[in-house]
Amino acid sequence: MRKSSLLVVAVAVTGALTLSACGSRGGNSGSGSDKASGGTKVVIGVDAPISGSLSALGLGIRNSVELATKQANEKNYVPGVTFSIEAKDDQANPTTGKQNATALVDTKGVVGVVGPLNSSVSQTMQKVFDDAKLAQVSPANTSPELSLGPKWGDNQFARQYKSYFRTATTDVVQGKFAAQYLYNDAKKTKVYVIDDKKTYGAGLAAIFQAEFKKLGGTVVGADHINPGDKDFSAVATKVASSGADSVYYGGEYPDAGPLSDQIKKGGAKVPLFGGDGIYDPEFIKLANGNGEGDLATSVGVPVEELDTAKEFVANYAKAGYKDPYAAYGGYSYDAAWSVIEAVKAAVEHNGGKVPDDLRTKVLDELGKVQFTGVTGPVSFDEYGDTTNKQLTVYSVQGGAWKKVKSGTYTG
Repeated sequence: MRKSSLLVVAVAVTGALTLSACGSRGGNSGSGSDKASGGTKVVIGVDAPISGSLSALGLGIRNSVELATKQANEKNYVPGVTFSIEAKDDQANPTTGKQNATALVDTKGVVGVVGPLNSSVSQTMQKVFDDAKLAQVSPANTSPELSLGPKWGDNQFARQYKSYFRTATTDVVQGKFAAQYLYNDAKKTKVYVIDDKKTYGAGLAAIFQAEFKKLGGTVVGADHINPGDKDFSAVATKVASSGADSVYYGGEYPDAGPLSDQIKKGGAKVPLFGGDGIYDPEFIKLANGNGEGDLATSVGVPVEELDTAKEFVANYAKAGYKDPYAAYGGYSYDAAWSVIEAVKAAVEHNGGKVPDDLRTKVLDELGKVQFTGVTGPVSFDEYGDTTNKQLTVYSVQGGAWKKVKSGTYTG
């Protein structure tokens, strides 16, 4: 076991993160000895929008990863190893995300990273992690290109980054699932498609649109908005005059809520349907009472309904976090636990001792990980994608998101 002067400690008290570090930074040994306890301190990095407009999701990611490390320590799950986290705030900004990736790579003790939330942020981080052989497991990225390469739409799959994994299913699954629900179940045949021009939103909207047409539906119009804009009256007018019986939006809740509000006020009393990026209570608030009947898909099924999630839900409440685990809490816990499982395998395969090159060994073991997690069976395919392809459609009913259909996508 390589000796190191580094000590990284992360402690959360009701969601507030305290970090302390001493000693040198840099290198890629991926472990640090803790002479006081006689063990090795192993760090799981976290990158998410901890502040800003998407912090309602980012805080749930951070807290859930920390909870996983606490549980592993309490159970002494990997003898001789104590887990902690180092959390970075990307504010949903790709440039900041890349800077965070570099900082995490340069921090000894970090053997894997959970995050980020946004696919566009992940695009800037992937090569940084891959060059350093540092495993990345996103609980929320859904862009197919991140795992399948730029020609995935032509069925030419190429895994560009061996270090990239995710516990969330992709937009190939989510977009098609949404189109099938809207056309077959909701009986909507004329949709107006809008996206925010970002990686996640534009990709999801394109997949939805292609599937909706394939099913026999009509796309009566398509448009884009600029994220952060407040006035969507122009596109609302277009929707009202198009004859659309529904709107599909590719983007996130900070813009989707006001967009839904203004579409209704513009005269189109039709549901707005979006992906997991709008599935948050903030969407309902931002829709100003005009979100009733709107729809969203989200990965997996509600954790509250899963027997496998009961312990997670109870432990999260017991930990006293002031922020909810939100849409990606279960997937974040499972992402962190996949790294923990990889650490355990690396130690066991090294005669019960922490290997000097733990970071590299974790990456080698991660693709072989299989366990029952909060969200159900956790494992990865040859592209690093989750093998769990369950999704749920939700509707705003009585001022809250209510499940209307769950299912497993089979292609």
